[in-house]
Amino acid sequence: MKLPVSGCHPWNPSEPAAPSGGVSFAVCEQPGSTPGVRPPLGAEGSEKRRRAPRPAGGRSPKPGAARTATVALGLIVLLGFTGCGYRAGAGELYRPGIRTVYVEMFASKEFRRDLEFSLTEAVKKRIGADTPYKLAAREKADTILKGELLEERQAAFAPDFASRLPREKQLTLAVRVEWKDLRSGELLIDQPVLLQSVDYLTPTGETEAFGQQKAIDKLAARIVAQMYDDW
Repeated sequence: MKLPVSGCHPWNPSEPAAPSGGVSFAVCEQPGSTPGVRPPLGAEGSEKRRRAPRPAGGRSPKPGAARTATVALGLIVLLGFTGCGYRAGAGELYRPGIRTVYVEMFASKEFRRDLEFSLTEAVKKRIGADTPYKLAAREKADTILKGELLEERQAAFAPDFASRLPREKQLTLAVRVEWKDLRSGELLIDQPVLLQSVDYLTPTGETEAFGQQKAIDKLAARIVAQMYDDW
């Protein structure tokens, strides 16, 4: 008995004998294959596994395209900063042509004559740590930085219901700051009022002196931050 199957041909007697039982088998071939030649087992599956999926449009992405785009974007950002007056390297954020600063002792309108000393020292330390400028005597300095402590203000919040004492306090310092080029007379910074407020908790052992030092450190950082170069 023969099995009529589309796309198949009868068994060729030249091939190995058909199994006993009187049943003739047809050899089925895939379209486009050579008659009588059987494709290796699993060849089609292996070929499919080797083929990587392609994105829509039929083109494979180029490996270097993303890397090139990233480099180009970095160059654009760098050129943008250069156009704004910034320079790569140490001291890139600060004014060119200035090397030395004389920090004058801050004046004070407060009766307590200790905060201005602490503020002056804090500003000097910040300049030495955060800027390329060197501290110098007035007669040798390119610029002078001076200021005045205008006010110290205290406020209390969140009173304790049992003791009626405040659990949280706020301390505010107000200063005036000026930075001038001694060679040209140009006023580089003219800040009539600069405010800095900090909170501290008395129930945790934080004292007024703690709040004052905290405010002075933050105020010194803000003063030195104004010594950046203009865009």
